[in-house]
Amino acid sequence: MTKYKWSPPGQRIIKTSAAVLLCLLFYMLRGYRGNQMPAEAAITAIICMQAYLTDTAENAVSRLLGTMIGACWGFLFLLVMMLLPSLGAEPLILYPLMGIGTLVALHSAVLLHREDTSALSAIVFICVVVAYPDIRDPLGQAFHRILDVMLGTAAAVAVNAIHLPRKRMRGKVFFLPIRYLSADPYQKLQPGVQFRLQSLFRDGARICLISDHAPTVQTFQYNDMNITVPMIVMDGAAIYDPVRNVYLSTANIDPASARWLMKRLDGMDAGYFIYTVHRDRNCIYHHGAMTEREQTVYQYLSRSPYRYYLAEDHFSMSDIVYFKIVAAGEDLMRIRKVLEPSLEKMKLRSVIRAQAGLDGGCSLYFYAANADVRHAKEHLMRLLQQEDPRLVMRDVTADKPCLAMPETIRLLRKLKAEYEPFFLIAQYKKRIWQH
Repeated sequence: MTKYKWSPPGQRIIKTSAAVLLCLLFYMLRGYRGNQMPAEAAITAIICMQAYLTDTAENAVSRLLGTMIGACWGFLFLLVMMLLPSLGAEPLILYPLMGIGTLVALHSAVLLHREDTSALSAIVFICVVVAYPDIRDPLGQAFHRILDVMLGTAAAVAVNAIHLPRKRMRGKVFFLPIRYLSADPYQKLQPGVQFRLQSLFRDGARICLISDHAPTVQTFQYNDMNITVPMIVMDGAAIYDPVRNVYLSTANIDPASARWLMKRLDGMDAGYFIYTVHRDRNCIYHHGAMTEREQTVYQYLSRSPYRYYLAEDHFSMSDIVYFKIVAAGEDLMRIRKVLEPSLEKMKLRSVIRAQAGLDGGCSLYFYAANADVRHAKEHLMRLLQQEDPRLVMRDVTADKPCLAMPETIRLLRKLKAEYEPFFLIAQYKKRIWQH
């Protein structure tokens, strides 16, 4: 039990309980007690309640439509039974007719292009007719069923429309890898993802976006986003401020290590790209004869105005941030295997990643040993804490990268709930931190 810590109920749980309470109070005021207390309204409120008002409203509409379809067919069924009582006198005839009525209720929802309500239509139909022949008021039975559902949906929507007091956690800096937002870092974000991210920025959330790549205009529309914290780019080798379009810091490769690496790569006849940052510009040079693979990558990436591809090798050794080799997978592994025993001594690290613009292709990267995301986070926090020493770090994690659209939106909703928790939860967490 020591592994599990109690946590306060979330806002959705509190709202659901409040909606159920409203339903029970309504029927209590109408004089219902004990076994007479209807449960359908409370059940509807529980089912309809979602994390956001729009989702609750959509769920409520679906449930209400399904209830009306099932209740109408249930009323017609009972009316026929009362007009032709001989049909209901024999169970072997009555129950097959109920089965046919279930089929009609299901198919009606499908014909109305409301497949999401078909199961509920059938459930409501059965609930209305199952007590026959002990039903004396079929219209009242159907009406009360619809009334209960309407009350439950109204309670769920009304409660969810009330904005419970929240507290923005301005003392947190959220580190969010871009690979959780988009499968292709060189393409624009999906509108739904971009809207929610922009909403978080607009509300003042401190979110540091982490990218394996250099800044590119294809990934984010910087002018449309009120980014509140500089980005960590180049797999932790640089900290970049997209608002001012400046690099706050870079972890460059030592010139002696850069010369050693260039000499070894030249000895293996390997062509490579050299990425530098000079005067806040990402300047890229290619060394050696350009292969077909490298030409493909160059044509794909050179569209970005945030990169400057230069033909001459006129660069300063002190400006080199990393090297990149574009080749076949087996060639990359061979180069890495040859150089790996000496990398630690030369204070370098290597990584192989998928290469954008090259279907199924990879690239081999060489960085300074201290040029990683962990060091970049610590450095950025020191910069931010100069203005506010109370800031703390918070990593945003997901089960896997390149999430599908619904999963990405859920991740951003989770981030928003942590940034703007319910006020009582925020106070509870504050006391925990103090102790």
